[in-house]
Amino acid sequence: MKRNIQIILTVLLSSVLLSCAAPVVQKTGPSVFYPALPQSPRIQFLTTIMLEEDLERKQSKFDEFLLGEQPITKRIGRPIDIGTTKGRIYLSDRLHKKILIVDLEKNEFDYIRDEGIGDIREPAGIWVTEDGLKYLADMSRKQILVYDEKEEFVTAYGEVDQFERPVDVAVDGNRIYVCDLKKNKIVVLDKNSGKTIQEIGEIGKGEGKFYKPSFINLDNEGNLFVTDSFNFRVQMFDASGKFVKVVGFHGDNLGAFSRPKGLAVDRENHLYVIDAAFENIQIFDVETAKLLLFFGGHGQGPGAMQLPAGLYLGRNNIDYFQKFADKDFKIEYLIYVGNLIGMKRLGVYAFGKWVGPPLPGMERKEIIQ
Repeated sequence: MKRNIQIILTVLLSSVLLSCAAPVVQKTGPSVFYPALPQSPRIQFLTTIMLEEDLERKQSKFDEFLLGEQPITKRIGRPIDIGTTKGRIYLSDRLHKKILIVDLEKNEFDYIRDEGIGDIREPAGIWVTEDGLKYLADMSRKQILVYDEKEEFVTAYGEVDQFERPVDVAVDGNRIYVCDLKKNKIVVLDKNSGKTIQEIGEIGKGEGKFYKPSFINLDNEGNLFVTDSFNFRVQMFDASGKFVKVVGFHGDNLGAFSRPKGLAVDRENHLYVIDAAFENIQIFDVETAKLLLFFGGHGQGPGAMQLPAGLYLGRNNIDYFQKFADKDFKIEYLIYVGNLIGMKRLGVYAFGKWVGPPLPGMERKEIIQ
């Protein structure tokens, strides 16, 4: 009897220790860089997340002892857009019709409870602020839904006929930018009143006009970038809503677009644009509109993409993904990519710099400065 008690106590203690210990995941296989070595790389593919098991969440030994081995089946559906806070990745998931939460601290999946007036019907673009507010474009409700840092519903923007099909949202100070696919324009709201204070664009092919705008983003200066989907380009507007320039054109060669989707701008004015047809991301210099680099591509191998759509650049979770980085590559920020099909629904890449010794044949001049 005494021996049985000792065994049970040992199992309990082991369970506590295992549940408290941070998982140690070793990087396996060769590193995948863009451009490939021996060129000086600026982007490294790190990992993908599809199942909750990919976060190294394990059933405790005590639960396994009592219940037997239990399968973990939580998985990402169709992530159309992405946002993050420290320790959490938020995915607007069209399959589950939820805001999924990838909790990097607890190594588990969760979702925002959206019962009652906060009910999510047809989620699209998401914008997560620095203070943890989540703004979600809901195409069926024709509204922008807001959830706080505790994942609780706060309010909804969108009066009758204010939007027809809101597909993306971005927030800058007291201004909320709503991308309306059917109205072919960007509707700008006052955050306090919810009233429309400006409309940018109209249907057409000329400068400042749109044909099915689908994704939007803002840079640090308040400049607005819009994926003008059926005009196969990205358009840039200044903080006042004035047209500035076009990036890209229709085609199947470098610098062109076939099915442009999500986009983002980093602090150094590099514009990232997903193309779902090419299944890659092209990086442009905002000032010159010149193509600098592209990465990804179709396939099953590391770094490949499958019908990518959502894109997000972030710095607040580097420590969670550092274990996947090459020892000679210094991460500056992370690149999250949502894939709508395949087994790599959330791809994680890193922008950074080679800090190791120069390799034979390594170019000294970097593609991206």
